Amino acid sequence: MLLSVVVPCFNEEKSVIIFFDEIYKVLNGLDMDWEIIFINDGSRDNTLANIKDLSNKLKSIKYISFSRNFGKESALYAGLKKSKGDYVVVIDVDLQDPPNLLPEMLKIIKTEDYDIVATRRVSRKGEPVIRSLFARSFYKLINALSEINLVDGARDYRLMTRPVVDSILELDEYNRFSKGLFEWVGFKTKWIEYENVERAVGETSWSFWGLFRYSIDAIVSFSTIPLSISTFFGVLFSLMSFILILFIIIKNILYNNPVPGWPSTICIILLIGGIQLFSIGILGKYLEKTYIETKNRPIFIIKETNIDDE
Repeated sequence: MLLSVVVPCFNEEKSVIIFFDEIYKVLNGLDMDWEIIFINDGSRDNTLANIKDLSNKLKSIKYISFSRNFGKESALYAGLKKSKGDYVVVIDVDLQDPPNLLPEMLKIIKTEDYDIVATRRVSRKGEPVIRSLFARSFYKLINALSEINLVDGARDYRLMTRPVVDSILELDEYNRFSKGLFEWVGFKTKWIEYENVERAVGETSWSFWGLFRYSIDAIVSFSTIPLSISTFFGVLFSLMSFILILFIIIKNILYNNPVPGWPSTICIILLIGGIQLFSIGILGKYLEKTYIETKNRPIFIIKETNIDDE
C-alpha cells in the first residue's frame, strides 16, 4: 500500500523544511510506503531549491515545478494527477493542517466504510474578524445558490481513496474550485474537527481581494442562479417602468398637467441603468468562464520534475 502526500507550495521557503520535519515524524511511524509530492507553483524565492535539497536526501520526495504561478487549484490538480498512491492526502505546507491527524484519518478510512476523511476548522481563532465574517457568509451563500453543500470551515486537507482521486481527475475543467469538486463527485465522507492552527512561519499569500475573487469564481462554477436573479430584476423593473408610464399617461389625461420632477426621473433612470449593468456583469462573468474553457489551454505547464511517468 502506498500513501501519496500532495503539498502545494508558493513562496514557502521558510515553511518547507519545517513542514517536512513534522510530516516525516508522522509518516515514519506508519506501516506503509509513502511519497511526498511538492508542487512549486512558480515561487519567486528559494522554495524549489529547498525542495530539491530534500529530494536529493530522500528518494520518496518528489517535486513538480511550474513554469509560472498557475494558482493553488492547478497545483492540487497536478499533484493528484502525478500521485501513484492507493491513498492520497492533500495538505498545506504552512502547518495549518495538523500532520498528526493523519494516522487517525488512515485508521478511519481503512477500518470504516468511508471513501474520504476530510477536516474542518471549528474556530477561526487568530483570523481577522472581517475575513471570518465574509468566509461564513460565503458558505451560506454558495450553499443557498448551488446544488452542492459545502461544510463551513472545510479545509482542502483530506485523505482519499484512489477511486475518489480518479473521479476528480476526470473533471479536467480549467476553472477549478476543489472544495466544490470534492463534494460534487460524491462518495462517503467522514469529517474530523479541529481548532484553528496559525501558520508556522511567514504570512499567507491570500489577500482579501484574492479570496473575494476566488469566492465569486466558486459561485459561478457551481451555480447558474445568479443568471436567474438578473432575469428576475429585469422583469421586475420592466414591469415597474410600464406601470409608471401608465400612471403618467393617465395623470396627464385627467389633469392635463405634465409631471415635473427631473430629479426623480434621473434617479429612476440611474436605478434601472444600475440593475442593467449588474445583470450584464453577471452574464459577462459566465461568458468569461465559457470563453476560457473553449480555449482548452493546459491547466498547468511543468518546467521541471523528478517524477517518472512510466
